[in-house]
Amino acid sequence: MDIHAVIRSQFYAALGMLEQAVQKCPDSLWDASEDKVKFWHIGYHALFFVHLYLQPTAADFTPWAKHRQNYEQMGPTPWPPYEKPEIGEPYIKADMLEYIEFCRKQVDSCVAQTNMEAESGFDWLPMNKFELQIYSIRHLQQHTGELMERLGTRAGIDVDWMGQGK
Repeated sequence: MDIHAVIRSQFYAALGMLEQAVQKCPDSLWDASEDKVKFWHIGYHALFFVHLYLQPTAADFTPWAKHRQNYEQMGPTPWPPYEKPEIGEPYIKADMLEYIEFCRKQVDSCVAQTNMEAESGFDWLPMNKFELQIYSIRHLQQHTGELMERLGTRAGIDVDWMGQGK
């Protein structure tokens, strides 16, 4: 079994489902005033951490070119002074779709080179790289599921399940 191919396939499937959710999201839900955390913000958060955790270490991470400081945070920062960052202008769908494609390319370039037995590279995640990949896919899919639920309950929109990605 090629574990790297399996990990890539599951990242592609989860990213494909997020892509569908972004594409299908009506403007009325994208930045809805009643939402504590906006649709686009949940998607950005999920993508940021996919991108981050594909890197060998935190020190190797270079944010996406359109990154806005602390936009990955959905609550107070996990470091002192534990303040909730100001989140201003939303990302537009085209930006989110661009970041999804960027993350796909990161999956292509990073997963095959990853020593799955090595330490995670992130001191706050005491696990090996193999478990980190599963952790990251679970995180991505959890937030994608959150967005799918919003689409389904508020707009009657379905996102197709993808068991594998290519």
